[in-house]
Amino acid sequence: MQLRSYLMLRPLLQPLMRLIVARRVRQGKEDPERCGEKFGRATLARPEGRLIWLHAVGLGEVLALRPLLAELAQQAPEMSFLVTSTARSSAQVVGANLPGNAVHQFLPLDGPVFVRRFLDHWQPDLAVWSEQDLWPGAICDVAKRGIPLAYINARLSEDGMARRRRFQSGFTALMSRFDRIYAQDPQTARRLSDLGVPKPEVMGSLKPAALPLSVDDAELEQLRHALLGRRVWVAASTHAKDEAVVLEAHQEILARDPEALLIIAPRAPDRVGAVVEAVKARNLTYIVRSEGGRPKPQHMVFVADSFGELGLWYRLAQSAFVGGSFDDVGGHNPWEALCLGCPVLHGPITHNFAQDYLDLDAAGLARCISSGPQSAQALAAAVSEGVPVQVTEKAASLVSAARARLTPLAADLLSLMSRRP
Repeated sequence: MQLRSYLMLRPLLQPLMRLIVARRVRQGKEDPERCGEKFGRATLARPEGRLIWLHAVGLGEVLALRPLLAELAQQAPEMSFLVTSTARSSAQVVGANLPGNAVHQFLPLDGPVFVRRFLDHWQPDLAVWSEQDLWPGAICDVAKRGIPLAYINARLSEDGMARRRRFQSGFTALMSRFDRIYAQDPQTARRLSDLGVPKPEVMGSLKPAALPLSVDDAELEQLRHALLGRRVWVAASTHAKDEAVVLEAHQEILARDPEALLIIAPRAPDRVGAVVEAVKARNLTYIVRSEGGRPKPQHMVFVADSFGELGLWYRLAQSAFVGGSFDDVGGHNPWEALCLGCPVLHGPITHNFAQDYLDLDAAGLARCISSGPQSAQALAAAVSEGVPVQVTEKAASLVSAARARLTPLAADLLSLMSRRP
């Protein structure tokens, strides 16, 4: 479908969008108190003064925006920020991790009435879209109002490029609405150029500039006291295939260190039942976070089925296995652990963060555990080895360098607003 055809269909699709949201509310997939935001009905007042609107699809992508928000606020202290996302899960964590001059809303669906209502209320002075969640109607509506547009952290794989080839004229027309396009890596910039996008620039990924995830300091101290002297490692953002390897590895670790504790934080906390069954199948004692407990000396596994507490688990652990990497998911973000000084272990399937893991493995800040019959033993050995001090120092240096690269990016984005009265 070409861009013009899509824009013509938008008004006709609005009733269907309403039905879809109503069904998702009934299924518990949307927040009934905030579903009006999907139709452009704001649940917060617009801050006074100039406002920058940034959009990313879900929790990980929104959290990756935080260092850029911090740099923008450093250069323009009077600025306010609106951060939008699409996934429901993002809203449950984003608020606690945003600065005080930023508010969160859900992005409205791409109907013209919904987007118009949203833009009339928020009246952004700059719109910044990140990664791959691009809504053509909203982008075109923003451009028609003369609001500067930037596309940052763009990532395009070979498969993604092949899909866009089929609708190349529409994709190129959409990209022409942006005043700036920044790619994560040279490969993405080249692919965008091959699709007819003029002069995409390379900015690097936002994720290496990660700011530490928030934490409840009182809870952290209580758990540190309770776990004093124990080896603690975390398996973060896990899926079923990750958990199979991780639990077998923990059995290996317990054979040498009976006091060791594994914290499992599944990517989808509603999978807690499946995780608990897998733990029970290996005869491991456990306690579940949502049941209000804290690990005691007899517990071998702590199932952390909660949103927004990875900052707590990374601070408690001596090492982290980052999931989605023994599964076809393609890996999850390693930088949230590294910026807290927690070295990363991972499986071999990391195409979502291919360059990140290549660089980190080469620098000795992450280690790949190969698939195969010896995966669990290799993971157990890596966890048991411990972490040299220079690893955390090197991680801090890389994160600091990535944050420094945001200074010219923020300055360029702010310069786009100079044409607005």
